[in-house]
Amino acid sequence: MDNKSAIITGASRGIGKAIAIQLAKDGYNVAISYQNSEESAKEVQKECEEFGVKAIIVKGDLSLEKDCENLISEAMSEFGRIDILVNNAGITKDNLILKMNIDDFMEVIQTNLVSAFNCSRFASKIMVRQRSGKIINISSVSGLYGNAGQANYSSAKAGLIGLTKTLAKELSKRNITVNAIAPGFINTDMVGKFPKEFIDEVSKKIPLGKIGNTQDIAKTVSFLANSDYITGQVIVVDGGLSLG
Repeated sequence: MDNKSAIITGASRGIGKAIAIQLAKDGYNVAISYQNSEESAKEVQKECEEFGVKAIIVKGDLSLEKDCENLISEAMSEFGRIDILVNNAGITKDNLILKMNIDDFMEVIQTNLVSAFNCSRFASKIMVRQRSGKIINISSVSGLYGNAGQANYSSAKAGLIGLTKTLAKELSKRNITVNAIAPGFINTDMVGKFPKEFIDEVSKKIPLGKIGNTQDIAKTVSFLANSDYITGQVIVVDGGLSLG
């Protein structure tokens, strides 16, 4: 694993944080992308460094093309190569279609989908030269089945799946794999703010009887990061929720 590196977008908290720590545990140097909380990003950096790897933090608004390019450039400058790109950055601005305005729709598309396109575009140029690399997109079951009140979010996450399959076809000849993970209901800080009654009600609808945790997603990323013959796939991690 000497000198192998990974970039994780939106990694200062939640799923992104768990992924960064897991990949550091696996021996990857990590670039931790964040937008707002430098303090949280530094905490993740410290946790990653405890595994004896290099970790850097890079601030940026990944809805902007220039900040995506800067993230890839910073990681390349520090590590000399990019082996893993995890496109995890995302926001929600939920509302029913009758109340959702175009600004809220486009902001979610830009942050959740266009950022992944731009980061993949810049990183893939490096991976093509290396003739190796892995891109892992964090989609959602909402992108597979839709979800009321999330026309913007579901569209972005569905777009990520389309992006995944297309890039898998385009980049496979250069030994680059591209896959997506579709989490279900995961216990993040945001979910932790919901009333216990709501969590209990959701859990009843999940065949495994519980909501997932961020480590469930991080371990799936780790699996894909170490798999060389899987590409263009969407791995659903939802405890069976999507079975209906």
